[in-house]
Amino acid sequence: MPKRILVTGGAGFLGSHLCERLLAEGCEVLCVDNFFSSSRRNVIHLLDNRRFEILRHDVTSPLHVEVDEIYNLACPASPFHYQSDPVQTTKTSVMGAINMLGLAKRLGVKILQASTSEVYGDPVVHPQTEDYWGNVNPIGLRSCYDEGKRCAETLFFDYIRQYRLPAKVVRIFNTYGPRMQPDDGRVVSNFAIQALTGNDITIHGDGSQTRSFCYVDEIIEAMIRMMATPPAQTGPINIGNPAEITILELAEAVIELTGSASAIRFMPLPSDDPKQRQPDVSRAKAELGWEPRIPLREGLLRTIAYFDDLLRSQ
Repeated sequence: MPKRILVTGGAGFLGSHLCERLLAEGCEVLCVDNFFSSSRRNVIHLLDNRRFEILRHDVTSPLHVEVDEIYNLACPASPFHYQSDPVQTTKTSVMGAINMLGLAKRLGVKILQASTSEVYGDPVVHPQTEDYWGNVNPIGLRSCYDEGKRCAETLFFDYIRQYRLPAKVVRIFNTYGPRMQPDDGRVVSNFAIQALTGNDITIHGDGSQTRSFCYVDEIIEAMIRMMATPPAQTGPINIGNPAEITILELAEAVIELTGSASAIRFMPLPSDDPKQRQPDVSRAKAELGWEPRIPLREGLLRTIAYFDDLLRSQ
């Protein structure tokens, strides 16, 4: 019998790639999404697969299904989306975690939480290791996401300790690739759309802030490897690309790869925007045998091609 796997947030950027990969491995997949920041377009190519099922549902309400594993990805992940309804964002992270952990406890199944590098806030430790507690503003504009994810991690580890639940946590750093929403406000999608349409590329701040970008396929591989580990292997584990790049360098790379004549325009830096972000992935290498291998240039070319096709089809 194939495993029946629940993916919350399954129609989102990461979730759709995870559903696709699990189907390719022969699993049955129940994709749950409320479509707040996702799109049916991301999973429309999966609808004809008899092992794929999609359910419109908000994880802030309990879910009564029978599954063998749970990947909890539900939560808007871009500042544009999660700040548009911050109360709902916090509810999704916290109440969603409570509901999915309760389901996993009832069924006695493994559950994996897609946490985030945002739990480190604007870090004073660089690169960020899993034992760093972070530097987070608890009352800022980004707090609904940052603190919501931190609370979800707390719940996961309390369920591990109190109920011996086979739960796992991965902290996902900046990820990019096809199926990012064109209007999500993330830097890669912003730059790609602006360059392809010939508009100015807008950089917040002076462009010296750094990020580390990992291609989506590699993040999915790490998540699947983490789920396959023994119950005692709980994490948290950083997954991301340690190759650091400035935002200005990223903008210049996108202009080059698109052949765009876009100019670069600088704008004020948003509140609490991290100045640097780079994962230490030593634990992922040691425990999962995983490290990213797809160069940024190759991943950007794939992502730009996706957005180019998307713009041409509109």
